[in-house]
Amino acid sequence: MNRTNKILHSVYEAIGSTPLVELSRLTGFLNLEGRILAKLDYLNPGFSKKDRVALQIIEDAEEQGLLKPGREVVELTSGNTGTGLAIVCAVKDYKFVAVMSKGNSMERARMMAALGAEVVLVDQAPGSPPGQVSGEDLELVEQETQKIVKERNAFRADQFKLQGNFRAHYLHTGPEILEQSAGKIDAFCDFVGTGGTFSGVAAALKEHDPRIKCFIVEPASAAVLAGKEVTEANHRIQGGGYSMSDLPLVKKEHIDGYLFVSDEEAKTAARSLAKLEGIFAGFSSGANAAAAAQLLAGEFRGKTVVILMNDSGLKYLSTDLWSR
Repeated sequence: MNRTNKILHSVYEAIGSTPLVELSRLTGFLNLEGRILAKLDYLNPGFSKKDRVALQIIEDAEEQGLLKPGREVVELTSGNTGTGLAIVCAVKDYKFVAVMSKGNSMERARMMAALGAEVVLVDQAPGSPPGQVSGEDLELVEQETQKIVKERNAFRADQFKLQGNFRAHYLHTGPEILEQSAGKIDAFCDFVGTGGTFSGVAAALKEHDPRIKCFIVEPASAAVLAGKEVTEANHRIQGGGYSMSDLPLVKKEHIDGYLFVSDEEAKTAARSLAKLEGIFAGFSSGANAAAAAQLLAGEFRGKTVVILMNDSGLKYLSTDLWSR
């Protein structure tokens, strides 16, 4: 998964080996002591970290004999994993069916369709505002996904359960961060959707140095993993915070604490990343930056915190993230 100076045989060989950038302008603007290092995973071919997961899941399934030519691939997605799967499946010649809530931004659905995927859009639960996908909305998408998998005898690229999600970040993202930072990291925090990024990166970092602290980032109004009461499930931070307490990929031994970010904090941080650092990323990347700032303002003052820039701001042009 390393980018080199040679000609690649396919676009999925360009997945991974993304840059690690210090956000010195952001920390300076916020008058914070310490460093925030951001892994620019929105620079992957599908503009998100989920390209890594898509490739690992498909390659694992091929090696295990679960996926053979002619069999369809189906997965529930908020758009990013689906885009990655659409890219990998297009090159490997598998038909891919993406099942997505209508509450997600439409840029994602259009991108997957352009890449050759069949996109099935599922109505939101009654009362769910557009652009705010809740756990109830996700359950409706899950039901439709299971139905399609059964009807077509398809391979379910289940990002919530398959170890390929964990392995993508344990084998690649985490080690890349350690190499790029020379292992000089004090903390890592990540906004959790499936939990694959957090668990994979945390496992790799803690194997290198058990003193590195790893924090889960959740919406302030829906911090279920931290055991908090849900006050508003329909938050704005797309791609996670689904009010799901059962995430098989997340291991308690990797969790050193929880950080909570509001919709406005995530949006403000995402806009600051664009204006100060030239990093055009989405809601969850803003949440990660806001959470990292919390750490530097507290017990990690003067330390180094690592985060991921999860996906591109291009996927949110139809939302209020960039409207004024």
